[in-house]
Amino acid sequence: MFFAIIIVLISLVSLATLHELGHFLLAKKFGVRVDEFGIGYPPRIISKKIGETIYSLNLLPFGAFVRLPGESKRLDDPESFSEQPVWQRILIALGGVFSFWIVAIIIFSVVFSIGSTVAIDDTINSSDLIDPRVQIVDISMDSPAEEAGLRLGDSIEKMSINDIEVFPLKVGEVQDFVGNYLGEKITLTLNRGEETFEISLTPRVSPPEGEGSLGVALTRTAIQKYPWYIAPWQGFLTAGRLTIAITNGYAVAIKNVFLGVPSGVEMVGPVGVFNALAQTQQLGATYFLNFLALICLYLAVFNLLPIPALDGGKVAFLIIEAIRKKPISEKIEERITLASFALLLLMMVWVTVKDVISLF
Repeated sequence: MFFAIIIVLISLVSLATLHELGHFLLAKKFGVRVDEFGIGYPPRIISKKIGETIYSLNLLPFGAFVRLPGESKRLDDPESFSEQPVWQRILIALGGVFSFWIVAIIIFSVVFSIGSTVAIDDTINSSDLIDPRVQIVDISMDSPAEEAGLRLGDSIEKMSINDIEVFPLKVGEVQDFVGNYLGEKITLTLNRGEETFEISLTPRVSPPEGEGSLGVALTRTAIQKYPWYIAPWQGFLTAGRLTIAITNGYAVAIKNVFLGVPSGVEMVGPVGVFNALAQTQQLGATYFLNFLALICLYLAVFNLLPIPALDGGKVAFLIIEAIRKKPISEKIEERITLASFALLLLMMVWVTVKDVISLF
């Protein structure tokens, strides 16, 4: 578990560093001086000045940062952020979002080239598939599955009762077997990462509406693999499809908030993301990488929201400046940004407390 935590921590810090690298590279491209590029947050551990930029490694491993002169306060300097044309400042502000998308595409490309687990239909012939299996994708609260200790991602290798054994390769085979033995104790042989083990549970005769006898949602999966020259295109298409789906999800959630309708969306903070990554890391490299790429896309879309203190908020101010032909008052922008940052911080604290409570 210790090594899993270290891998997750390094991965998250790497994502933050790559995000800031996007800002850094575009700032350099447009002639903006970069005062510091830091990994982690101060106090500094080590630093070295190369040219005009200080490169630092800092003690608190919770992100990364880039300091640009003229970013927070306008500065009369031809190398400052504030003195660049609006379109260049917009691109610099979007540099981190571009980085997240590029990283997601690269990760998906690597996963597709080595083989990725994907959901498939029961009607596809098993002989045409690589490692077909039935996996658990959702578990209902207070169900036999939850009480028995099943987890998301577990795959069912075998089902048995008395001397009867079934090795399911389709969701329908699991459903048929369970349906034949309602109210009787059955044994499941499960695969969880590299581990194989057995559990016993009793399917409910009269489950709650919308839940099955075991209280699980199942999907059939197999490994999908592409040649190296096709994998990048598939990575690009996958990132595009997921970006659209995530954007639609955010839009529906925001609309439901204004309408006073339950959104069905659960907010997860750093602790929740860290815990989810740690769990997927135990399921295998492809699960971990897929989830990491998904986080990149969620962060990319979230950062585009026109909320001051986010990249999208900065872009919104710059678009208003372009329309008005003059910048917004520094004091007004600073107050709006500080208020938004305070609200985001409060929301982060609330979500983090909720995530910590859910761990126990």
